[in-house]
Amino acid sequence: MRSGDLGHACRTFSPSPYDGGPPCSAADLPKAVLESQYLRYVVQEIATEKGSSLEEVRQEASVILEEMSLRLQMGFIRLMAYVLSKVFKRILTGIYVNTEGLNALKQAIQESPVILLPNHRSYLDFLVISYVMFTYDIPGPVIVAGIGLSKMRVVGEIVSRSGAVFIRRTIGSDKLYWAVLSEYVQTIVKKGFAPLEFFVEGQRSRTLKSLMPKFGIMRMVLEPFFKGEVYDIKLVPVSLSYDRVLEESLLAHELLGIPKPKESTKGLLKAVKVLREDYGSMHVNFGRPMSVRQLCQGKINRGQYNLLPRDLPRKPSGEALACVSWLAHLMVRVQEEGALISPWSLMACVLLQAPVLREDGLPWHQLAEKTLWLRKLVLDFGGHLIWPGKVPDQDVMSSSAALHHSLVRLQAGRVYLAQEGEADREDPGRPKEYVIKAAVPMLMLSSYRNQCLHVFVRPALLAVAIHVTKSERRDELFGFFCFLRKVFGNEFISIPGESCQDFEEACVLLRKCGAVHTTEQEVTVSDAGLEVLIFLQDLLQPFIDSYQVMFGHLCEDGVRVISEKQFLPSVRNLATQLILSGELNTYEALSSDMQKNVFAALRRLETLTKLNGSALNEYRVNKAAVGQISDILCGKIPPQILQTTPGAKL
Repeated sequence: MRSGDLGHACRTFSPSPYDGGPPCSAADLPKAVLESQYLRYVVQEIATEKGSSLEEVRQEASVILEEMSLRLQMGFIRLMAYVLSKVFKRILTGIYVNTEGLNALKQAIQESPVILLPNHRSYLDFLVISYVMFTYDIPGPVIVAGIGLSKMRVVGEIVSRSGAVFIRRTIGSDKLYWAVLSEYVQTIVKKGFAPLEFFVEGQRSRTLKSLMPKFGIMRMVLEPFFKGEVYDIKLVPVSLSYDRVLEESLLAHELLGIPKPKESTKGLLKAVKVLREDYGSMHVNFGRPMSVRQLCQGKINRGQYNLLPRDLPRKPSGEALACVSWLAHLMVRVQEEGALISPWSLMACVLLQAPVLREDGLPWHQLAEKTLWLRKLVLDFGGHLIWPGKVPDQDVMSSSAALHHSLVRLQAGRVYLAQEGEADREDPGRPKEYVIKAAVPMLMLSSYRNQCLHVFVRPALLAVAIHVTKSERRDELFGFFCFLRKVFGNEFISIPGESCQDFEEACVLLRKCGAVHTTEQEVTVSDAGLEVLIFLQDLLQPFIDSYQVMFGHLCEDGVRVISEKQFLPSVRNLATQLILSGELNTYEALSSDMQKNVFAALRRLETLTKLNGSALNEYRVNKAAVGQISDILCGKIPPQILQTTPGAKL
């Protein structure tokens, strides 16, 4: 085994590079950046603004460039391959890759600059992709990574010399840093130096569902095409699916406000206990390379870039920003479509809808029956499952439960939530500690449920619209569907401008599984469809209940002006009290990600307006508007108002 790992790391590595230009080394990139007309212009501009000399600003640019520049060395790539072979064999039963996608990627790299866009669920993500590409003789990617990783002495150095470019997490209005970073990234793209890899979501998802995409790096990599500096760029979405995520407990604690441990070599050594656990298998699905040239047809007029010299800095047009936004959202959607759903994700959906899970447990036969029913629904909805075909269904589900022994335990034919040191709900001295302890496994279960949420979300939004409005009119259901789509826009990522397509897809899927009948004017529920509709409604109920708690908090008498920093702890305290009193049945209201999503949604809907000159980032609360959203969500306001309110954001 050892010789095999060493032989794998030291074998001949002969990838096929980009054919569209002369060969370029990592050392050539900083020189090209510093000598570019664009950076020279920005340096001149900043020197004039600050009253500094050109040499001082140029030196500052060189320091920034040194901080982020590649230090590629083949020896370190081989070392990384050797170490990862050992680690992966220890913690994973297998890494499964679609060879069709790999072959298409190989071909695309030879023809055009390639951008790899993986989803981000674990610290393993970028390591696995680099490992797979090394294994299959594909040029290793240049990875845009957070600078925190570089502070880890040994690990940071190895990662840096294996293909990482470290950038600051917060750049703000640092004009020179933006200029150096964008020119460095675009130089890599224009020269086709190597595939460029970054996470379009901008950060690791702590809830294991898609995040709202970020546009900064995306705009940088697309600009060479917009300007006509490259003929085409290929975007390759990559979907990473885990049976069990290494950081599952850490992520749940982070959502409860417990700070993430600082990235350090010492911290990594402390975490070696993960090597004693089994994390099942993971699947890496390389999507079909997508041509930016084809995707952007009719969406942007590139002729506007001929009006000024291409090397001059320019503010992107509204059309360009809209195109970048559309492409970024599309990539997230394609990532979701390429994801593979594990049996445990379906089991988590069922377990979360079992009200007696903690106290009385759930009979195994009920869990198994409902999971198999859900498997059929996923397939009807076009989802992709990881379900071994030659293994009995009962064995598949029991092995999934055994893999997640940190979450559930099987005892006397029933499934219970695993929790160390059961706290006493009635203990007056430790009520908050009880809630936090109880919330951790529930948030972990929610995260695994989230892995399959993308398959259900559009029909689930329609199911909620049917339930709340009690209407069969297609136009009224569509209005409420759009309302839900906007309110939960930060929870469930949708492509801008495609609400009609999403609604039609929801109708088709519910009709396909026999839940509804549709005509041009009506959507009616079938007698056989109640089970599907109830499941879908219950799937979204934790989100609705959590949002209502937060809406209620903002409508309280004492709340007129609030900042996000104040909002998070105050709403968590309210949710804790409601859970303890039994008035709230979901722990997801405690999640900082959901709390931030509510705040972001209300800002987007202009019910929170920022106070000018506020040093604390405070917002004025439009209580009437928040109250109206809450009333519409619970059905107090009829759906007709959504069609008759002129100019309303909703």
